[in-house]
Amino acid sequence: MKRAGQKVVAGTDTPGTSQTSKKQKTSLYGSEFGESDPCTSMDWGSLPHHVILRVFQFLTLVDRARASSVCRRWNEVFHIPDLWRRFEFELSQPATSYLKSTHPDLIQQIIKRHADHLQYVSFKVDSSTESAEAACDILSQLVNCSIKTLGLISTAKPSFMNVSKAHFASALTVVFVNSKSLSSIKIDDTPLDDPSLKVLVANNSDTLKLLKMSSCPHVSPAGILCVADQCHGLKELALNYYILSDELLLALSSEKHVDLEHLRIDVVSENPGQVQFHTIKKQSWDALVKHSPKVNIVMYFFLYEDEFDAFFREETPVTHLYFGRAVSKAMLGRIGMNCPRLIELVVCANGLQPLDDELIQIAERCKNLTAMGLGECEVTCRGFIEFVKMCGGRLTQLSIMEEVLIPDSDYSLDRLHLEVSKHLGRMWFPDMMPTW
Repeated sequence: MKRAGQKVVAGTDTPGTSQTSKKQKTSLYGSEFGESDPCTSMDWGSLPHHVILRVFQFLTLVDRARASSVCRRWNEVFHIPDLWRRFEFELSQPATSYLKSTHPDLIQQIIKRHADHLQYVSFKVDSSTESAEAACDILSQLVNCSIKTLGLISTAKPSFMNVSKAHFASALTVVFVNSKSLSSIKIDDTPLDDPSLKVLVANNSDTLKLLKMSSCPHVSPAGILCVADQCHGLKELALNYYILSDELLLALSSEKHVDLEHLRIDVVSENPGQVQFHTIKKQSWDALVKHSPKVNIVMYFFLYEDEFDAFFREETPVTHLYFGRAVSKAMLGRIGMNCPRLIELVVCANGLQPLDDELIQIAERCKNLTAMGLGECEVTCRGFIEFVKMCGGRLTQLSIMEEVLIPDSDYSLDRLHLEVSKHLGRMWFPDMMPTW
């Protein structure tokens, strides 16, 4: 009986249901694949090249390689140059990294068949020296390349710094000499040196537009000045403050140079009190802004409080300021006095002294300010509301931790958010400290 019951269920259709279902399936397949018979198998090998190429672009490298073995047509698409213009080499040691490394055999296949197609290339390595050295070995083989964008990325500690400077420079020189069309280079935390920069300039001076090379201790001010003198199309530059000089700013301000769009500067100190920072003259800053009036000057500070003496004693055209460590009231006061172009200010920490006067001065003098973030600081509710009132609706971003705000006799935290929302023209609440 049980077996018979199963047979009845499996073999019996509800009147009208089975035929309707079949018609729906036929219609579905027919509309999508042009087939009238749902039992006819799709010939995936007959898909147009551009459709297969589009599918491949969404696949991971491993899946793309597997898909290439489906049929001859798919294998042909796998080797179309357009598919290999943008590529990221992932290099890691399985025992110590979560990254999934690009298979060595596949790397060799890419170098053999597609080195001259690569245009937008990045190398992502883990914290092991072996991975960084493997990246240098691959760079050394790109003798037929026409790379436009090159990025060297350490996902953890900067493992490229552990590679021999000679090995790294030799590998990088291969790319600099053979590409001759580099427009964007991001090589932070590497043993890049002045001779390498001279090779870069000699071969790519007409094409280089972006150079990002913070934390490259073997580069001197003379090396970066060589870039500024020769690369007249440079539009974005990121570097350490120790490389910044009056001569560099004046070189970037010469008539033959294009308008610079972004200048990003890292001001970093690892040993408190042991670094003496030089001062950039106001005339040099003025020359840069006169030549490039819309330039964004972004400064990231990771200093100790007693190391700020050289900064903002005169008017400075900085537009974006980020303080990753504590900054004094006096320093914030200088910013209010001498940074009239300021657009964004983020203060990680200050201490236990209310910053009411400093914020009000910044609101009064920095007419372009549109973004503010405060971390471990203190501001009275009255002072904060006065700051917001002076800035008004131009504050498009306002990120303040609730712990920053000190209630006073005029305003509680509950009333504060209503008052601030009124002046901003939108609903606003302070940020809450996560409890998990």
